[in-house]
Amino acid sequence: MPSITATFARALRDAAGTLAAEAGTPPPGTPVAAVCAADAGAEDRLSDRDYFEEIERFRASHPDPAALVFAYAETVRSDALGTLGLAMHTAPTLRDSLRMVERYFRLVTDNAVYRLEEGEEAAFFAIEARTDPHPALDFRNECALAGFVRNLRRLAGDGLGPECVWFRHPGRGDGERYARALGCPVRFGAERDAIVLSRAALDLPNRLGDAGVSGFFSARLEAEIAEMGAEEPPLKAELLRRLTPGLSNGAPSAAAVARDMGMSERTLYRRLAEAGTTYRDVLQDAQTRLARELLGAGDCSISEVAFLTGFSEQSAFARAFKRRVGRTPAQYRRGCARL
Repeated sequence: MPSITATFARALRDAAGTLAAEAGTPPPGTPVAAVCAADAGAEDRLSDRDYFEEIERFRASHPDPAALVFAYAETVRSDALGTLGLAMHTAPTLRDSLRMVERYFRLVTDNAVYRLEEGEEAAFFAIEARTDPHPALDFRNECALAGFVRNLRRLAGDGLGPECVWFRHPGRGDGERYARALGCPVRFGAERDAIVLSRAALDLPNRLGDAGVSGFFSARLEAEIAEMGAEEPPLKAELLRRLTPGLSNGAPSAAAVARDMGMSERTLYRRLAEAGTTYRDVLQDAQTRLARELLGAGDCSISEVAFLTGFSEQSAFARAFKRRVGRTPAQYRRGCARL
């Protein structure tokens, strides 16, 4: 079952407590001391389910969820993330810090990943869910990206100035209020959840940047990754990243993907076999992940989901989805709607 460090739940608890103290009212919900499994003496991680239940309880019971997002951004600290936080702070540039998050964030949680995508004019630091749909997911994404905006400014200084912050879900309040709090334009209903940065911003030096110290912490992170065991081999992760955006143009051939990755088709097959998987399995995994996301969002018809995941016929998509998930696309969508 996916899990997450209790650090983030504690930060939300502390943010709610701060707002309550300022308002002269008790924190919402159950006693604050029992919010996190770590505070109750258990292991310092929460299951995916417990984490989302905690943050949904706070969101639903707080009179001003947007204020809670902003307070969380001020409360959560990257230096509370152990070795990853230290590596981020000592990385020479902001780009180096974000690449570390991209590679090592699975040490913190396996219910989300971050991707740094550099275009010709702008870069996108995007969060991608690795969990089933949940009512608190939009709120989690707001907290996560707001927290990163604040922490990136701590790393590189107030001159960072993100170009924009994007959220896929519709806005629930005053967009200008979000823009004032985050110090940059905020766009709801965007195509992804991401912080948009200029290419120049990625080259900003970190205040505590030290290549030697950062290298030491990076080596420790690599060792921690090795101890975890590679649940998702690097090659498979790279394939998933490359396959998903282009599925609407049809499922790409292994030969085309191998060429794009700078290797022969035979080499790609061999490396996948060494990782205990096949190209067909990875392709189906990419299609299933994207289908889950689209069906959960509810913005597309099932026929549109079939097309966007690379199927030419809805019936073929429905059969493939049921084989992988155990439910038809319609049954899966109804289950998401009840959440």
